[in-house]
Amino acid sequence: MSDKKGIILGIESSCDDTSAAVIKDGRILSNLIARQSIHEQYGGVVPELASRAHQQNIIPVVEAALKEAGVTKEELTGISFTAGPGLMGALLVGVSFAKSLALSLDIPLIQVNHMQGHVLAHFIQKPKEKRKLPKFPFICLTVSGGHTQLVKVTDYFKMEVLGETLDDAAGEAFDKMAKVLHFPYPGGPLIDKYAKEGDSTRFHFTHPRTTQYNYSFSGLKTQFLNFIRNCERDDPNFVEKNKADICASIQDTIVKTLFSKLKKVADDMNINQVAIAGGVSANSHLRTELKKLGEKKRWDVFIPEFQYCTDNAGMIAIAGYYHFLNKEFVGQEVTANPRMKI
Repeated sequence: MSDKKGIILGIESSCDDTSAAVIKDGRILSNLIARQSIHEQYGGVVPELASRAHQQNIIPVVEAALKEAGVTKEELTGISFTAGPGLMGALLVGVSFAKSLALSLDIPLIQVNHMQGHVLAHFIQKPKEKRKLPKFPFICLTVSGGHTQLVKVTDYFKMEVLGETLDDAAGEAFDKMAKVLHFPYPGGPLIDKYAKEGDSTRFHFTHPRTTQYNYSFSGLKTQFLNFIRNCERDDPNFVEKNKADICASIQDTIVKTLFSKLKKVADDMNINQVAIAGGVSANSHLRTELKKLGEKKRWDVFIPEFQYCTDNAGMIAIAGYYHFLNKEFVGQEVTANPRMKI
């Protein structure tokens, strides 16, 4: 890998957050996100509305990120963008903007895999910050609304998916269960909030059984739906009366399910470097239990800052920076790939 330094603008627009970040010589200078509240009234992300909001937000967000970083666009040495996976329309806004800006500045264009970005978020550091970073190889449990994967990371861009969900992602399961509980969208964080006051042993749910390192959450989601419906049939106020215990119980079931495979893969691979990433890695119970498990298993555990858990351009900028050092660029013919694989 080259030791050439660079100033990279990162752009993230894979779903409903428009984000821009600037990294200089591997250190982050800004990371701004414009969130879209319009989807709350629909109970989920509406792709067409997300695309329109990205078009409105992208220029102001990029300008603000450059200003906060104290960098002019003429000083940039590369532009990285999320090529996929994600929503096609949303991705195209970021891809088109990145292509146009790179062409006008005559600087390299760098495509980034969104899921690799989540993993590489662990290498984001602030100026003059010195902290422990994961050593290769490490296992990363990437958990979000769209993905649940166990990834073996042997280099910055050498990643192997060892296991993944066969149906619903863990984050999707959280949000759908929250909807059953009549919580507003996004409901996953509300389950985390109410669970803090609850008893996780009060209600029991089946742990899904899957082969090797894979996951499945559709059966658990159906079991939960039937449980709530049956209880509300007997008592219409059941959820409100038992909200904290319900949230704590289902949250603990999902976390234990995630960790059952994580422990297996780490033991089988004899790897003691373990990380989590993705939007669900912001869940407080997941973070707390991983620390406990790490102490028990004598793992080196890596948990991202909250701002790098959900979709953000900081992770796209750091991934772009490592691509830049390797001189891995793309041409103007590049386009979005909503089903991009690691």
